[in-house]
Amino acid sequence: MLGLSRPTLRSDLALLVMLGLVDAKPKVGYTPGSAVTPGSIAAQHLQQIKVKDVQSMAVVIREQSSVHDAVVQLFMEDVGSLVAVDDEGCMTGVISRKDLLKFTLGNTNAAAMPVSMVMTREPNVIHASPEESVIDAARKMINHQVDSLPVVVISKCSQADGRKRFDVVGRVTKTIMTKILLDLAIKG
Repeated sequence: MLGLSRPTLRSDLALLVMLGLVDAKPKVGYTPGSAVTPGSIAAQHLQQIKVKDVQSMAVVIREQSSVHDAVVQLFMEDVGSLVAVDDEGCMTGVISRKDLLKFTLGNTNAAAMPVSMVMTREPNVIHASPEESVIDAARKMINHQVDSLPVVVISKCSQADGRKRFDVVGRVTKTIMTKILLDLAIKG
């Protein structure tokens, strides 16, 4: 169908046989190989990596802090988002560069406003747990179109209404995910 002769394909097929991607059987021809493909090896490796193994420190801000303080901290820490916490240290929300930009454009009084006026509030915050695989965390980041996820554990702080509260233990970012993929490509 392709108009190629057997000798033309023979070297390519020999390479695929050596890699185990294709099996060669006398009088039968070539069949799909029995070896595991490199993509699935990578997926198996990624499934074993937990968020707790790659997370970095979270950058937090008190929800009573001003928007000005949030902007300064965002640039000083060179991060894309901050995790807002209450007086007990439990996560109450997340504030991103985009949130700050939308809020401050055209708003002359924005700098003095508290972060709690701008942030995305819990329970609308997408987060990861330390025991999740990086694949699950990456899937959340892609599905919800966010650049980072706070890594949280259920807090010992109790709520009278029974809602869960979360302690922030780290963060996972697109940069961390990219480093994992780069390491995987180099190693494997």
